[in-house]
Amino acid sequence: MDMRFSLRNALCYLVGGLWTDWGGRKRIEANQLRNLRRLVEKARCDSPLFRRLYADLPPSGEIELRDLPVTHKPDLMREFDDWLTIRSLPLERARKHLQDISKVGVPLEGVAVFQTSGTSGEPAVIVLSSSFVEYAYGIMMARFERYHWKLIRDVRKLGVRVTITGGNGHFAGNGFNKLVQRLYPALARGLGLTFIEAEQPVHRLVEKLNAMSNVAWIVTYPSMLAILVREKEAGRLQIEPALFTCGGETLTDDLRARVGRAFPSLKYGISDPYGSTECLALSFECSHRRKHLNEDWVILEAVDEAMQPVPDGSLSDTVLLTVLANEVQPFIRYDLGDCVRFYEDSCPCGSPFRSFQVEGRQATLVRVGEVVLSPLVFNLEHDHAQRIQLVQTGEREFEVRIQLSDEASAGSVFQEVTEAVKQVFRNNGLENVAVRESHALPEFTASGKFHEVVPLQSAASQEVT
Repeated sequence: MDMRFSLRNALCYLVGGLWTDWGGRKRIEANQLRNLRRLVEKARCDSPLFRRLYADLPPSGEIELRDLPVTHKPDLMREFDDWLTIRSLPLERARKHLQDISKVGVPLEGVAVFQTSGTSGEPAVIVLSSSFVEYAYGIMMARFERYHWKLIRDVRKLGVRVTITGGNGHFAGNGFNKLVQRLYPALARGLGLTFIEAEQPVHRLVEKLNAMSNVAWIVTYPSMLAILVREKEAGRLQIEPALFTCGGETLTDDLRARVGRAFPSLKYGISDPYGSTECLALSFECSHRRKHLNEDWVILEAVDEAMQPVPDGSLSDTVLLTVLANEVQPFIRYDLGDCVRFYEDSCPCGSPFRSFQVEGRQATLVRVGEVVLSPLVFNLEHDHAQRIQLVQTGEREFEVRIQLSDEASAGSVFQEVTEAVKQVFRNNGLENVAVRESHALPEFTASGKFHEVVPLQSAASQEVT
């Protein structure tokens, strides 16, 4: 069975998205409820897992979001074969497909298959139909302001778009681009897509970028953006892009400001939309830099540890994701693990869609006894190091990994970095913490992200986000 991209269907999502926008909150909420009930009915009919989960619930036509149980990735993955609404793609076959690097972006059984980087220790296998790809493009265009159309037009005139992400697996950053190139080559050519693997040595990555005379737009992770900033500050990186787009990690205000100083060519700054492999078109970023939820097709619930809603303005312990545009693999009240805060006021851009901030992910927090530290408290930079990584190997044990510059004196660099890390612990009342030098090199995640701090739960699985 072939997977096809219909421009007509994408335009239908575009028109429907515009119609919802014009109708304001009343139409958004009505469309969301209608799409939720349609998805619940589809899941009940065609997914054996959800048929069991929803056996004692009210009829689909009367269902409310609060009636539905919370779902978790480990539970869903254990019952993958009963989770999907198609019976032609068992987990064993999907994983065999994902093991073949030559098949990145190649559909299987009429669907696209990707994997996550494994935030909680186990990568999830994500299945997307052609209708979801059509939704992603249609709804993206529906939410564009005049500002965005001008940005796209101007940046395309300036040069090429380069994506820097993981190249060693079926991850969405690279795989989705290749999928679009296969399904609709004209659309891919219009976007000017060029891919560079994030895992390669920094000097080689810099050489490849410098060899391009017209890099106008770079799409990557904030962790890679931090590396590019260091190379630009050192004078080794020569490119002058007009736009950066980041995703997959939290972009801090400090990094945003540093990027602005290092790249004065950034006419359009840094775009920071929020999404995940489970839902690539989860939100859109407006001209006022707020993230708005695509509420007609996506539900995002900010909840506490007991899975109860938190009020707008309060930081959640996690979020529950419901993807109304994916009928093949139902994500319904799915515990995503991110911490968000919905704004209490309306956005100056005038959009009727709710806006929110992303504060970080539970999996990135460092826990030492009763003390919880953000990775941002560790300043892991040194003039004689290309990359520094702090890896938690036990509750009170850490190791420092450093990729040195050629001229560096290893002993003094390790000593200075280790002492700075110990000082952070002391400042937070933690005296009995071991910080040791490691001869291992810093590592990327399988999806091409680089994390300066790797907490214990992620270190154990070697899969962090």
